Amino acid sequence: MASSCPPQPLLRGLPAAALLLLLLVLAPAADALACSSQNITNSTLYSTCLDLPTLSASLHFSYDRANSSAAVAFVAAPPKGEDGWVAWALNPTSTGMFGAQALIAFRDAGVMTVKTYNITNTTVRESPISFETWDRAAEYKSADGTMRIYAKIKVPAGDPAKLNQVWQVGSSVTNGVPDQHAMAAENLGSKGTLDLVAGTGRSPAPAPTLVPTTAPTLVAPPPSGVSRIGEGSNGAFLVLSLAFLVSSFFGF
Repeated sequence: MASSCPPQPLLRGLPAAALLLLLLVLAPAADALACSSQNITNSTLYSTCLDLPTLSASLHFSYDRANSSAAVAFVAAPPKGEDGWVAWALNPTSTGMFGAQALIAFRDAGVMTVKTYNITNTTVRESPISFETWDRAAEYKSADGTMRIYAKIKVPAGDPAKLNQVWQVGSSVTNGVPDQHAMAAENLGSKGTLDLVAGTGRSPAPAPTLVPTTAPTLVAPPPSGVSRIGEGSNGAFLVLSLAFLVSSFFGF
């Protein structure tokens, strides 16, 4: 005999702890879709987007092989909203910050702007960079607290898979000059490689590095590495969370 009980919502009766664990389990999947869900100005210019591994940053780009140029849109949230700054850079000489050719966006005299910086030492000053750029623009989105850098940039002809990229955020600007960023682990790990042809990016393998006591605004030593779901303690937590969720739902 068929039951006359109406169907019950799937999550009704789940303990609060089980619902919390469910949210924790689903959160990484939501983060992984961040760049594809962003509303980017002139989004049809960009064929690919990447969620960068630190600072909740993302990069949208397209590569024009015919003239060795890339259209890029970098998105990140400064720690203190529109009072801060964001930066994205290519480094033609090394994987670190020294030598990086940076685009930095911030509000200057009330107007969002993008300026260029050649990071050659610990004193960071506005200067020309070795990559030709055009159509530079910046905007601040109060809805999500992000700043965006838009630019077209000439990249070296040949193998564009060799590009090193660096990104950063800072909380303040003084007299038109970006102030020093935080020295937290994710700030110090904000660098990687960028393959414009394959449309991929990755973080470099961890390596022992001495961090100088006096660092440039966009310093970025190697990251400590990022665990994937299913590896190490993150994988164990996921398994235990799912087990607890199932047992709570079915009353085991």
